[in-house]
Amino acid sequence: MVVQLKPVAGTDDVYLWKYLPSIPAAVIFVILFSVVMAAHLWRMVRTRTWFCSAFAVGGIFQVIGYLVRVYSYYHTDDIAPYTIQICLILLAPVLYSASIYMVLSRLIRCVSGGERLSLIRPTSRLTKIFVCGDIVSLSVQGNGAGLTVHQDKQKLGQGIVVAGLFLQLLLFGVFVAVALLFHMRMRRRVNDHDGDGDDASDDRDLAVIMATMTRTRTRTNGSPPWRQGLFMLYACSALIMIRSIFRVVEYLSGVDGYLLSREWPMYAFDAGPMWAVQVIFLVWFPHRFQFGGKRATDDLSSPGMEDGDGDGNLLLQTRRNGMQK
Repeated sequence: MVVQLKPVAGTDDVYLWKYLPSIPAAVIFVILFSVVMAAHLWRMVRTRTWFCSAFAVGGIFQVIGYLVRVYSYYHTDDIAPYTIQICLILLAPVLYSASIYMVLSRLIRCVSGGERLSLIRPTSRLTKIFVCGDIVSLSVQGNGAGLTVHQDKQKLGQGIVVAGLFLQLLLFGVFVAVALLFHMRMRRRVNDHDGDGDDASDDRDLAVIMATMTRTRTRTNGSPPWRQGLFMLYACSALIMIRSIFRVVEYLSGVDGYLLSREWPMYAFDAGPMWAVQVIFLVWFPHRFQFGGKRATDDLSSPGMEDGDGDGNLLLQTRRNGMQK
C-alpha cells in the first residue's frame, strides 16, 4: 500500500504535514535518545543528582516525540499526534536549559567564596531568575505550538512560538555572560592573587581552590572540576542557542518556507544538536555540584561527595588548617 499525505478529516485541502515524515530517521533518533536518556537516568539515580531531573524529562520528551513521528507517517490527517510531536520536540530543550541553569548555581557554590565572584548574588537568586524565565518561555512556546495546528490561527501561533524562542535566546545570552564573568574572575583570582595576607578569608579561600585543583588534575586531564563544568555548560549552551536560532528562522520563514516544507533541516539543526547536548551532559555529568542550597564549606564532607573521590574532605581539612594559622 502506498502511503500518501492526507488532508485533515472533514476538509479537502487542509494539510498538517508538508511531507511524509521519515520512519527510518525517526527510529534512529528514538534509539539514540533512548540510549543516552537511559544512561542519564541511571547516573542521576546513582549519584542522586535530582536537580538534573528536568534534563531527564527533556530526554523522555524527545523519545516520545520521535516515536509519535513514526506513528504520524500513517496518520498525517490526525491532529493529535501532529500536535504532540511538535510540542514535545519543541519544548525538550527548554527543560535541558532548566538543569543547565541549576548546574551553574551549584558549581559557583562548590568553590569556597565563589558567590563573591558571581554577578548575581546570592546564587539561589540566579537559579530562580533563569528557571522562572525558562518556565515563561516553556509556557509561551507550548501555547504557540498548540495554535499552529489551527488553520485560522497558524500565523498567530508561529508568532507566539518565535516570541518564546527569542525569550529563550535572551535568557541564554545573559546566562552565558554570567558564566563567563565568573570564569574570568575565578581565573584572575587563582592566577593573579598577590598573597599579601591582608585578607585572611581570601587567603583561605584561595588555599581551598588550589587544593581542589591539585587534588583533581591527575584524574581530570589537568582541568579542575569547576572548569570542566563551565566548559560543559558553554558547549551545551552553544548547541541549544544554534538550535533556537534555527527554529526562529524556521518559523519566521512561514508555513510554506523551505525549512518547514522539508524534513532534513529539523534533523540537522534540532535533533542532531540536541542529541549532542545529551551526550555532552552525560560525559561530563555534573554530579560534583550536587550541594543543593547549602554552601560548599557547609556540605563538602557529606555523602553526596562519594563520587568526588574525597575532594570534600580534602577541601574541608584545607580550610580548617587555614583557620588555625
